[in-house]
Amino acid sequence: MKPVPKEGILDMPAYVGGRDAMKGVANPHKMSANENPLGASPAARAALEEAFDPSVYPDGHATALREALAELNRLNAENIVCGNGSDEILQLLTQAYLGPGDEVLHTEHAFLIYKLASRAAGARPIAVGERALTANVDALLGAVTPATRMVFLANPNNPTGTMLERDEIMRLHAGLGGDTILVLDGAYAEYCDPQNYPAGFDLVEQHDNVVTTRTFSKAYGLAALRLGWGYCPPDIANVLNRLRGPFNINQPAMAAGLAALDDQGHIEASRVHNAQWHEWLVQQLGGIGFSVRPSFANFILVEFDSDKQASAAEAFLCARGVIPRGLTAYGLPHALRLSIGTEAGNRAALAALTDFIAETGVAEKSG
Repeated sequence: MKPVPKEGILDMPAYVGGRDAMKGVANPHKMSANENPLGASPAARAALEEAFDPSVYPDGHATALREALAELNRLNAENIVCGNGSDEILQLLTQAYLGPGDEVLHTEHAFLIYKLASRAAGARPIAVGERALTANVDALLGAVTPATRMVFLANPNNPTGTMLERDEIMRLHAGLGGDTILVLDGAYAEYCDPQNYPAGFDLVEQHDNVVTTRTFSKAYGLAALRLGWGYCPPDIANVLNRLRGPFNINQPAMAAGLAALDDQGHIEASRVHNAQWHEWLVQQLGGIGFSVRPSFANFILVEFDSDKQASAAEAFLCARGVIPRGLTAYGLPHALRLSIGTEAGNRAALAALTDFIAETGVAEKSG
């Protein structure tokens, strides 16, 4: 006899992140994890260097951080729940509201955690077909059954970079039952135009079944600290606060997060850098024959004629010191995802792909 996990857990593939090193390659350009090439705000770095007493527990309610988030986004601090990365918020939601027999909808090519967290709770995740790699509201609504209890929508989506407009999000919500939670994952929100981005905060405040999540890992450049948050209706916030760990956010992460929120100039600089080099990469790669899908996030999707070509290109890039993200696990084996990197990284990626064409004789699809 030995301990046995819940049914289905051992059938789940373990999450595997993008590679960050290559044997025999010193200081590669890591373009596999959608990190901020400008790094963290200098203010956040300075906050991490300030002395604190490691023997004292952090604020278990993350009060100052929640208040700062509320002030910046004009929200109710009581409805903000902070997590050890936004992944924790997603997992808390599935733990609290899903069980055997429940169904969870997500788009065909979506963040892998949606599927993993749903299965861990005993629920059945269902991938719903997209239209041109974009969430298809009609298909999502057509997949709703009496057993549907949660719908995950990353906006912009990872790994496709596509985004739904506000009207489509509202139409999706309107077609869901009141006992089905719509989770709007805004991990890449800060890279979007702040004047036009459909954040969904108003939907949270108007309804009992909408949750939005955000992270400090992308534009804020604090991926190593694991810090995220969710904006929830009062009843859901109450549930998540009962379920989360009592000190789930460490003091250095809170200090750095506070400092980062206070330096919105760094976020604007990150947005400008991303827009500039995103446009450059799309134009340059398109100019040499690649099919490149522009995105609303901090990465691009490069498509190939076949899975074999994509795999060969990935190996070629890695050998040249540029690490992309292979997308077989996301159902896109014929594509690679390239994070927008530093100027040197972006130029190295273009040079490597240019040489790939020259050395292999591969003629990629024209975009």
